[in-house]
Amino acid sequence: MDVGLLILRLLVGVLLAGHAFQKLTGSFGGGGLTGTGTMFDAWGHRPGKVMAAVAGLSELTGAVSMVLGLLTPIGSVVVVGTMTVAALALADKGLWAVTGGCEVPLLYGIVATVLGFSGPGALSLDAAFGLEGFAGPGWGGIALALGIVAALPVAVRAHRLRHRAPVS
Repeated sequence: MDVGLLILRLLVGVLLAGHAFQKLTGSFGGGGLTGTGTMFDAWGHRPGKVMAAVAGLSELTGAVSMVLGLLTPIGSVVVVGTMTVAALALADKGLWAVTGGCEVPLLYGIVATVLGFSGPGALSLDAAFGLEGFAGPGWGGIALALGIVAALPVAVRAHRLRHRAPVS
């Protein structure tokens, strides 16, 4: 079980870090802050460049938490919150990534939720620092709930800005 959790944390955490660097630096074919900011503006996340930086830094923070298995419930909250906002922004395009849908942020959010419930396992910094007690149904539920609650005001604001009539 512990080796499986380590593999999951490392692979998903590294992919999520790459996802963050696409936003922050334009690495791996990403748009960087300028390109991602333009997309965020269109989604109602304004100012786009600032919101892209917030999203990228949040993703990177969650990725580091995942990879290290450090402060796992907090990392789960950050990833669940960020990915909930992203999934809601893409939901009108359906589920599948091939149509621009919310598949990818949904998957990252699910993995973060699972880690919130399971904890990072014995091969983690949480275990090394004696923080294994911060896992289980209570902590996983708290991480999921806080992530969603934190995401809702951001998503609602973006929805309002996206659908507001242009000023003439």
